[in-house]
Amino acid sequence: MTRALITGISGQDGSYLADRLVAEGSEVHGLVRTLDDDDTAALLARHPGITLHVGDLGHPDELTRIVLDVAPQELYNLAGISSVAQSWRDPVLTGQVTGVAVAALIDAAGRVPGEVRVLQASSSEIFGNPATAPQNESTPIAPTSPYGAAKAYAHQMARLARGTGRFVATTILYNHESPRRPEAFVTRKITAGAARIAAGLQDVLELGDLTVERDWGWAPDFVDAMIRAIRHDEPDDYVVATGVSHTVSDFVSAAFRAAGVDDAESRVRVNPEFIRPAEISRMRGDATRARTVLGWAPTVDFDELVGAMVAHDLELLRDPPGSDG
Repeated sequence: MTRALITGISGQDGSYLADRLVAEGSEVHGLVRTLDDDDTAALLARHPGITLHVGDLGHPDELTRIVLDVAPQELYNLAGISSVAQSWRDPVLTGQVTGVAVAALIDAAGRVPGEVRVLQASSSEIFGNPATAPQNESTPIAPTSPYGAAKAYAHQMARLARGTGRFVATTILYNHESPRRPEAFVTRKITAGAARIAAGLQDVLELGDLTVERDWGWAPDFVDAMIRAIRHDEPDDYVVATGVSHTVSDFVSAAFRAAGVDDAESRVRVNPEFIRPAEISRMRGDATRARTVLGWAPTVDFDELVGAMVAHDLELLRDPPGSDG
C-alpha cells in the first residue's frame, strides 16, 4: 500500500487527488491549515479514513516534523497561495508559503529513510508574459507577479534537488477548473454569475479584462498528470495543458449558453478595479512531453468543462447545501 502525503489536500486539486488515491487503496495523509472549514469537512465526509495533519507552511520545523512522522512514499505539494491577485496584496506571505516552504518540504523528504518521491505543482505563471506561444519546458522563466516569482523559486529548488539525485518531479500546470474552484477565481465567478442571472437572482456580471487568453483544462485530468509524473521511472518537468486557448470573453459566452441566457453582452460590464497589475495577456501550453513520455492526454474539452461548472452552480441554486431538498 502506497503512503501518500498531500499538502493543500482540501483545495480543488488536493481533493481530486485524494479521491484518486483513496480509490486505488493508498494510505492518504493531508496537510491542512485548520480542521474547521467547509472544504475540510466535505473531504472527511467523502473519505473518513484520511489522516489530516494541521500545519503552517510558514513554519519549516513544523513541516519537517509532519513529513518525518508520516514518512510518505509519495509527497505531493499542492499547497500555497494560489491566487495571483492575492499575491499582489501579500507578496511576503506568498514568498514564504508558495516558495520557501517548498525548499523545506524537499529537504524534509530527504531526511526520511528510503526514497520519498516528490511532486511539485508548478505553474505556467513562472513564464510571465512569454514572447511566443505555445510554451514548453524550455520556455524562459521570467515571472511577472509575486505568485509567479514564488512558484519560480520553488520550481528551481525542485530542479536543484533533482540534480543531486533526488526524485523531484514538477508539473507546470496551466489553468484548470472544476466545480470545486472557489468563487474568488474568475472562472467560478463567471459560472456562478451566469447561473444566478439565469435564475433571476442577479442582473449584471462585473469582470476585468475580457481579452485575456488562457489555456483552460479540467482539474481531474491535471491530477492524473501529477500521478503519472510521480510514478514515472525518472523525474522530470512536464507542461500540463490542453494546447488550446480561449479568452475570458469566450468563457463568459460558453457559460451563458450553458445557463440558457441569450443576452450575454448586455449582462457583462468591465470594471477596471478587477484588472490586475502586469496582467499576462496570452498563455497556451505545449504538453508534448507529458503526452509522449507519460501517455497523458486531456479528456474534457472547453465547452464540457464550462458546462459542468454551470450545471453544478445551477444545481446549488435549486438545492443549496444544508437544505432539505
